[in-house]
Amino acid sequence: MMLKNLFEQLPMVTGQESFDDLLAVPGLRIERIVSHGQGSPPGFWYEQDWDEWVMVLQGRAALQVEGKEDLVVLQKGDHCWLPAGCRHRVVFTAKDEATIWLAVHRG
Repeated sequence: MMLKNLFEQLPMVTGQESFDDLLAVPGLRIERIVSHGQGSPPGFWYEQDWDEWVMVLQGRAALQVEGKEDLVVLQKGDHCWLPAGCRHRVVFTAKDEATIWLAVHRG
């Protein structure tokens, strides 16, 4: 067993998002994502074959979910459930600070 901290060893490169698996076992993956103002490319949509629960631990972000008029704006502590097949995209993440996400993938 190794003790780690989600807020330590943040990536130094801010020109791209960072994806770090914290735990990966059959049927479950927990990931830390660090964003620095990134969003999904124009026209790109995530459409995953698995469920995903995301929480913003630091920073802020907005998701667009296909079929929903309003954006899902996430601030520190906010979380949402994205069931398998839910088409979504990241509209923006904070430019003035790192946005740290915790993502739990199931299935």
